[in-house]
Amino acid sequence: MALTRRRTLLAGAALGGVALLTGCSQDDGPGRTEHSLAADRLRRRSARDSTTLLARYDATLAAHPALEPRLRPLRGEVARHAEAFTGERAASSPGSSADDDPARDAGAPASGPAPHGSRRPSGPQVPRDERAARTALADAERKLADVRAKALTAAPPELARLLASVAAAGAAHAYLLTEPAG
Repeated sequence: MALTRRRTLLAGAALGGVALLTGCSQDDGPGRTEHSLAADRLRRRSARDSTTLLARYDATLAAHPALEPRLRPLRGEVARHAEAFTGERAASSPGSSADDDPARDAGAPASGPAPHGSRRPSGPQVPRDERAARTALADAERKLADVRAKALTAAPPELARLLASVAAAGAAHAYLLTEPAG
């Protein structure tokens, strides 16, 4: 298991290196403009992915309030990722009003914590066991980091740097979520 964590951390470091190399690129050729249709679609998809991940954090926090000290900082980072892709401020907590909570649109709990281990039909499924819930979040972070790492090669320079940075953060989140509480 420690080997997997090291690999995830090394992958995050490699993504950071790719971000630096991408930053040195001056390729502004056709299809590489920051505001192309493809770049706008990628930015919207990335924002939607971050908002969906934010909803997973909210559902996990609602099902397992004891995990709040561990999950709250990571959730805050995911909210900032959504903001970075949209330029709009993401919701600061579960239970915000429907008008200002993008996570609610992605299936987050409507308000307040759910009974321990309960599942809301419209929200993400959360395992009853806290460790399994953390593992599910880590898997979601890892998968999304992989998707973003693959997408950055076709992205224009500024968006590629953002994708690389957010993918590296996701890999770090996955690592932190699987570490024993200490």
